[in-house]
Amino acid sequence: MGNACRGEDIASETFLRVLKLPDLGGVREPRAFLTTIAKRLILDNWRREDLERAYLQTLATEPANTLADPEEHAVLLETLCHLDRLLDGLPAKAKTAFVYSQFGGQTYEQIALRLGISRSRVHQYMEQAFLCCLEVLDA
Repeated sequence: MGNACRGEDIASETFLRVLKLPDLGGVREPRAFLTTIAKRLILDNWRREDLERAYLQTLATEPANTLADPEEHAVLLETLCHLDRLLDGLPAKAKTAFVYSQFGGQTYEQIALRLGISRSRVHQYMEQAFLCCLEVLDA
């Protein structure tokens, strides 16, 4: 996980989520239950770090005058994390292509070159991502 503070945060969040549950009577294996919650939180944390790293790499290629201030940066990261949860289940490259297109303003050609895939594959990924977004909106 990286450091002790992050581990403490995950442990605290695990117990907080357990405390928020309305009924714990159906939990037969408390240790396994806690472990499952903690593992999911760790995966969410890793996903967020991956997104943040990708976002920072993208920012590194942008001109200095287009960089967001710290507040905008935090909002963008939170939006990316929310988007990641919405697009859960899509291949990583499909999510990446969607972010490059919708947030990075890149063309399908640029995305194809960057990801090492064909332009038609980028189109397929974008179609999958948009359909996923529509499903969430319709729900």
